[in-house]
Amino acid sequence: MVDNNDVIAILNELIETSKDGEEGFRSSAENVEDARLKEFFLRRSQEVGESVRELQAIVRSLGGIPVNATSIGGTLHRRWIELKTALTNNDNLAVLNETERGEQIAVAAYESALELALPAEIRAVVLRQLEGAKRNTGLVKQLRAVYDAEAALR
Repeated sequence: MVDNNDVIAILNELIETSKDGEEGFRSSAENVEDARLKEFFLRRSQEVGESVRELQAIVRSLGGIPVNATSIGGTLHRRWIELKTALTNNDNLAVLNETERGEQIAVAAYESALELALPAEIRAVVLRQLEGAKRNTGLVKQLRAVYDAEAALR
């Protein structure tokens, strides 16, 4: 079993990763014109934000100070989405591809956290949030397939 400080550090890493996802979905919403995608990305951003707040509450309950910022890598990833979108004229597929890549990073971070001996109640939260990240990845893949098919018809 990891000690309290290690649990706080692990959760803060997940918070940072999730903040990246929250901001990534928000940035994706800002970089598409399609109303369906905007709504999808904004909903995902809100859901990930709820996960962030849940993890932050756990960190506080453990006596820690939760992070409240995104990572440098996440910020760079969002700038890449913005640049790529600008270069490809608000290409929905480009935004979906980059969003999927960001969610795959989140899945890997959660899977890595679950390799550690977390307390059972915290492990359950991390596992539930991992399933949410996997669901988001699947939904993005489904949307990408729809937009691929629509592009093929043009």
